[in-house]
Amino acid sequence: MKLEINHRTTYRYDQPVALAQHRLHMLARPTPLQTVLRSRLMIEPAPTVRADAVDVFGNAVTSVEIERPHEELVIEAASSVDVAPPKAIPTSAGPRWNEIDAAIRELDQKEALAVRQARCMSALTRAPAGLVEYVVTSFPDGRPLVEAALDLTRRITQEFRFDVTATDVSTPLGTVLKSRRGVCQDFAHLTIAGLRALRIPARYVSGYILTIPPPGRPKLMGADASHAWVSVWCGKGLGWIDFDPTNGRLAGEDYATVAWGRDYADVSPITGILLGGGSHVVTVGVDVKAVP
Repeated sequence: MKLEINHRTTYRYDQPVALAQHRLHMLARPTPLQTVLRSRLMIEPAPTVRADAVDVFGNAVTSVEIERPHEELVIEAASSVDVAPPKAIPTSAGPRWNEIDAAIRELDQKEALAVRQARCMSALTRAPAGLVEYVVTSFPDGRPLVEAALDLTRRITQEFRFDVTATDVSTPLGTVLKSRRGVCQDFAHLTIAGLRALRIPARYVSGYILTIPPPGRPKLMGADASHAWVSVWCGKGLGWIDFDPTNGRLAGEDYATVAWGRDYADVSPITGILLGGGSHVVTVGVDVKAVP
């Protein structure tokens, strides 16, 4: 499936910003299933210094410095990707979840390092009290990893409520677990924290999902949003498989990947520091569409 994504973010400041430095993860990356056909990043005012690179996880990252005073910053990212459908995977395929250590030992040193890194706790994926007890219901001894991870994914979808008012970026996972409310970022972090507590490699994936409007209603421009899900290493033969705990399914060709890392902090679309600016208002518009 060919997808075109346009993501526009506008910051309006109540005082001039004298100097700004930003780090951006906003352009799609290539993956085994995703080919990036083209991508473009527009920044206004134009940066004084701009550097495009690839970070340690293989993500496209852009660092900019704006040295002119400005009261508005506009960042628009456009990517066109071709996403191949994943192969059908029997839930019984691959190793059992408690055999993952043996599976990692079969890897060469470089691949093993990337996998082992994905099962280390990070600042945003520390397992709160009660999470392990919640997760192990899906992981009885000897259950195939794919089957267990999919069961956990579906349980979170069924038992947690998507609520954009319930959390923000600083809400601890313990609150999410207790309230059973949150957004895709929360559900991804919760899933990753639970898997890593069982020593299962999992990484945070940011990107977009194609949304379909209700029958008879047009798709609203700018009404889409960025999305987050989880990639789990399921053995040498299967590799990384993407699970979406927000929607209770495996990721498919309707998912466009931008970046992955240990947690949201590694792949935040926009981070930076400002000199001046005062308070600000942010508006975001995202469009994802399938094209012939």
